Amino acid sequence: MYTARMKIVFFGTPDFALPTLQKLVESRHEVALVVSRPDRPVGRHQVLIPPPVIEAARAFDLECLQPSSLKSNEIDTSLRDSGADAAVVVAYGKMIPGRLLEIPRHGFINLHPSLLPRHRGPSPIQWALVCGDRATGVTTMQIDEGMDTGPLLLQQRVPIQRGETAEMLAPRLAEIGAELVVRTLDELEEGSLTARPQPSDGSNTTPMLRRNFAKIDWTMPARQLVNRLRGFTPWPGLYTKFRGGRLKIFGLVEVKPPPRGSENPGTVVSADPEGVVVRCGKGTAVKITEVQREGRRRMPVDAFLIGERVSRGEAFG
Repeated sequence: MYTARMKIVFFGTPDFALPTLQKLVESRHEVALVVSRPDRPVGRHQVLIPPPVIEAARAFDLECLQPSSLKSNEIDTSLRDSGADAAVVVAYGKMIPGRLLEIPRHGFINLHPSLLPRHRGPSPIQWALVCGDRATGVTTMQIDEGMDTGPLLLQQRVPIQRGETAEMLAPRLAEIGAELVVRTLDELEEGSLTARPQPSDGSNTTPMLRRNFAKIDWTMPARQLVNRLRGFTPWPGLYTKFRGGRLKIFGLVEVKPPPRGSENPGTVVSADPEGVVVRCGKGTAVKITEVQREGRRRMPVDAFLIGERVSRGEAFG
């Protein structure tokens, strides 16, 4: 049986990276160093909290490094001293400078949660849902100096489940991707895997998620709004203006077929304990089923309607 192992430097920061770190520790390969982002101040008292990857690495008794920048020579020296055969990057959160890419003999291998070249960039999980994709996947690739443009190694297609949100999909992809990373390292070391260029067609680059994406544009078709809620859960979420305040939306269902009428988008078509039906773009409609008023708890719409008499013809902003 082939038992050769590689020395790995692992770059990662959030929870999404944890399954890969776990699988690497359990694999035949050796994690020589873990690199993550600096501790962040959290809460009213700005207490410094280490990233999830650092907490896990310390539990595994692994050497850790948290540089404030990858521009200094500190990371170059640490990479060389580690004797790394490959660096594995999972949601580290910063671009890897070109000068580092040649230090490990197998380069830098990135786990990207999409079927590249579709959904390059910082938020592929969310935008696969926003775009209404029926499937996504995970890809291992060799990092180059572009934005997720490097040669492909392995890919695995993952169907998107009905009603799945980004909060639900991300941990599934993290687990599947962790297995793919270990398989990638095994095959690279065995010499049975060759990188291939990304296809020239079918590429797109996702934008960074921003807080202002959360405001509902009622002129969008119903399906698009439902998909945005799925993609933007848990953050930035969706909200609409309601009687001068902000109403967060947690439950949204497309109404099929839509009720007849020519109301302007954002107009309430009906309101009952099963939901508030609102007209959307192109004559479509959605039913709001769960909400949260500013300063109040999240609640199903029937409880909301007990205190708020929403009437037909009222407009959301």
